[in-house]
Amino acid sequence: MPRFCFVIPVYNHEGAIPPTVESLRAFQLPCVLVDDGSHAPCREVLQTLAAENPDWVHLVVREKNGGKGAAVKSGLRAALELGYSHGIQVDADGQHNPADIPQFIQHSGEQPGALVCGYPVYDESVPLGRFIARYLTHVWVWINSRSLEIKDSMCGLRSYPLAQTVTLIDEEYTGDRMDFDPEVLVRWHWRRYGLVQLPVKVCYPVDGVSHFRGFHDNWLISAMHTRLFFGMLARLFRRPAKRVVL
Repeated sequence: MPRFCFVIPVYNHEGAIPPTVESLRAFQLPCVLVDDGSHAPCREVLQTLAAENPDWVHLVVREKNGGKGAAVKSGLRAALELGYSHGIQVDADGQHNPADIPQFIQHSGEQPGALVCGYPVYDESVPLGRFIARYLTHVWVWINSRSLEIKDSMCGLRSYPLAQTVTLIDEEYTGDRMDFDPEVLVRWHWRRYGLVQLPVKVCYPVDGVSHFRGFHDNWLISAMHTRLFFGMLARLFRRPAKRVVL
């Protein structure tokens, strides 16, 4: 039977992470919290959550901030080492609706080898600039995957089959920051692994904290799309190896 846990990357979300964790308590699933080099106030909140909930909160500490992708990868590896089969990635800022999670558990149970990925149904809180930027990324994802199958490549609500995912990120380069979510999904598609996509409600809190670094993260995302584009071309023109008959 699948063994599920939550994987939550956290960086300086001391205000949002306690209610986010509390909203997941009803599922009675362990939480792997990844402290991605947070400042002292957030670090103290995370340590308190782990100390007060030792039976279901496991804290992974990264001494230096490496980015969302690096934190997610640390959390997925830790979850696999702890014996779980699936890690449900949830963002720390509370933008995901816990009511959507049961369908992720259901579909992962029915197709345990598939990555179950959300695609957002936005309300009026979505910033216009972010919406347009996401669409541009989707276009490049469709080009690099040579498919329209991937409906959204940046949603942070996902259920990862841990063994397959950790193998992928150990064998192939994936970005360490905001470029991780789309890149791992394209590389997953290249391997022809199973993919299930589910609509999820997404809201952007008015007082939410964003760690998207304009120029730097846009540069990393552009570099990621370039990397995938040339990888796609290499796959497109790669000739199959000749069969050797002995």
